[in-house]
Amino acid sequence: MINKNLLKKNFIQNKYLNKKIEKKLSKYFNRVFNEIENKVNTSKTIYNVLSSNYQFNFDFKDLKKFQKFNTIAIIGMGGSILGIQAIYEFLNKKIKKKIYFFDDIDEEKINNFKKKNAEAKTLFLIISKSGNTIETLSNFFFLDVIKKNKKNIILISEKKNNTLFELSKKFNLFFIEHKKNIGGRYSVLSEVGIVPAYLMGLNINKLRKNIKKNFLKKNKHFLKDSTLKLANILKQKKQTNLIFLNYAPQLNKFLYWCQQLIAESLGKKGKGFLPMISNAPKDHHSLLQLYLDGPRDKLFHIFSLEERPYKKINSKKFTYRTNHIHNKNLNKIKIAQKNAIIFSLKKNKIPFREFKIKLLNEETIGELFSYYILETIIIGNLIYINPFDQPAVEQVKIYTKKLLN
Repeated sequence: MINKNLLKKNFIQNKYLNKKIEKKLSKYFNRVFNEIENKVNTSKTIYNVLSSNYQFNFDFKDLKKFQKFNTIAIIGMGGSILGIQAIYEFLNKKIKKKIYFFDDIDEEKINNFKKKNAEAKTLFLIISKSGNTIETLSNFFFLDVIKKNKKNIILISEKKNNTLFELSKKFNLFFIEHKKNIGGRYSVLSEVGIVPAYLMGLNINKLRKNIKKNFLKKNKHFLKDSTLKLANILKQKKQTNLIFLNYAPQLNKFLYWCQQLIAESLGKKGKGFLPMISNAPKDHHSLLQLYLDGPRDKLFHIFSLEERPYKKINSKKFTYRTNHIHNKNLNKIKIAQKNAIIFSLKKNKIPFREFKIKLLNEETIGELFSYYILETIIIGNLIYINPFDQPAVEQVKIYTKKLLN
């Protein structure tokens, strides 16, 4: 059964596609898709994160003692924190706890946090796959909360010779193993996203409920159509800018998660999209002219949320000049603006895709995560690049460490 709370459509015209390339990609897609599908239930592959039988490296009963904390500070970088930020923003109305995210080096932010929050009443959750991420460790040490047998610290990293794992042993801190086969930007549906989501009070089963929907025949058609078209565009290197035109503020952090996933997975060997988040309708008044009448080097992903109508505008009592917005709710105005953009994109034959969210719940955000993970991995395979490594990033990490020694 297709999730009616998430609707997806493609509007990528044939003029942007090379038929010879598409024919080759179509044959390759089936092989790649079948390989992923066959490996999903194999525990030592990255694809296992999309399995309904995924085995967590912790017992939920061991987390119950941490549920008493109403303030949670999450420290991480990139894929270790972007996913849970997306979940928090998407489901914010369901979360009753105070959540703080430390995803950059910001001394003032930490000092303000320490002034407002009692250390003993805060749960500190530190996440780093490598266990050695410089920004994560810097923030953790700067907070100065490490003490022997502390009962309000959870560390998540690989169980190997790294700083976080060594700290867990030295100070007897609660430790959860990050599976080595799952890269950070693919880890949101693993321990990395599930532990903090559970501690926020969210329904974990619902969060992972729809993650296999994209393997079903009903959904496979859209997945195949999308991956073939996007891979085709990438091979031609013409539409290299991917603009996320976002009409739903609740999706902003999710799109930043997408940005890392796409940029770090596909940006290699002179290939890749430059994914940019553009907030609408605000950016109608700054970037829209360029979008519609500038260089034809852009592909658009349009996101919107069809919220229930709330308070309506009463403008007639003030003026008759604004009858077009009288008795309209704000979301209806925003949707009209989105549809006007879609009309213009179609008229100007500019390629785009549309994603409509009908309901903010765990099932929908889980399906969005799994869809983009699957799509990105397949595209990487279709254009003959490894979607799992990030050699240029590792190079900068090495240079940084040398400069600090």
